[in-house]
Amino acid sequence: MDFGLTEEQELVVRTVRDFVERELYPLEAQVERTGELPRELGREIQDKVLALGFYAPNIPAEFGGGGLDAVTFALLERELGRTSMALNHWWFRPSNILCAANAEQRDRYLLPCVRGERIDALAMTEPDAGSDVRGMKCFARRDGDDWIVNGTKHFISHADVADFVIVFIATGEEGSGKQSRKRITCFLVDRGTPGFEIRKGYNSVSHKGYHNCILSFDDCRLPSSQILGEEGLGFEVANTWLYATRITVATMCVGRARRAFDIALNYAAQRKQFGQQIGKFQGVSFKLADMITSIDAADLLTLSAAWRLDKGLPANREIAQAKLFASEMLARVTDEAIQIHGGMGLMDDLPLERFWRDARVERIWDGTSEIQRHIISRDLLRPLGA
Repeated sequence: MDFGLTEEQELVVRTVRDFVERELYPLEAQVERTGELPRELGREIQDKVLALGFYAPNIPAEFGGGGLDAVTFALLERELGRTSMALNHWWFRPSNILCAANAEQRDRYLLPCVRGERIDALAMTEPDAGSDVRGMKCFARRDGDDWIVNGTKHFISHADVADFVIVFIATGEEGSGKQSRKRITCFLVDRGTPGFEIRKGYNSVSHKGYHNCILSFDDCRLPSSQILGEEGLGFEVANTWLYATRITVATMCVGRARRAFDIALNYAAQRKQFGQQIGKFQGVSFKLADMITSIDAADLLTLSAAWRLDKGLPANREIAQAKLFASEMLARVTDEAIQIHGGMGLMDDLPLERFWRDARVERIWDGTSEIQRHIISRDLLRPLGA
């Protein structure tokens, strides 16, 4: 693995960081105060990203996207992680799963997303099926060439601004007894479809302004043409296109941790107590040493996992390791940054208390820390027959 960045990668990092600092940092206080980002302001961000030519960077060039390799995309996401989700998600990265679309679906869904004309959201989680995705109760029964859907999804990020939702729904069962399991199918569902409702979700202390929503299906009729991939093969489509999304969580955690660290480092170099800068006290300097070591380790784990993807190597365990370590690292780093600042660290004059709150969800979404440990340990034990 080459640890040096190419000129293109250096350009991506500089361009994205400059945009985030210039265009998004000034909006953070407003979002935090109101808990909202006006849609017209989001559209302004979107238009500026389109003008930069960096829109849909994760989508292959053959579909009009940026076609970035996994490492370069991770570097871009790392810089976006420096600011709030309410702002950085308007630098839209359409779900890669849309690349599994057929020609007609590509024209209706994927290409408009790449052009910035439509916005997607992804829906798996249900009130009684979080980590246990196979336990989902949202069900579709066949009616001729159509499917009738009933059930609920929740914790669906940014569905409030989405034009359509990529939804995973049970469409039957296969096997019997203890070997029985639900067949999961992926559907494309347009906003405004009869029987489909997008409602406001819960008030979260993490990522204010980046809303979660509740999706309700009440005898919602969907034609078979809305199936993405094949009936019953939703997990196969997801595993092909989505498992690398955990790298995004990891690399954003690294970006946010570096911003928190920079704030704490500068404070430790300037703040004086007992006649000298507090950074000269081991109680503070050792914290800084541990913080930067953890950040660098998370960064290298994440980029290494992305590098494996680019090389076509198995990366499931490495991605799980990156997501696990980086999300837990962010919790420690934000906590220590507040400790270095003392009482001021908890005041909203600084962004540290926000980083601290935002960090909590990273260990939950896109697979909890416990799920990541399960993936890692399973990968280690299976070759030994355990």
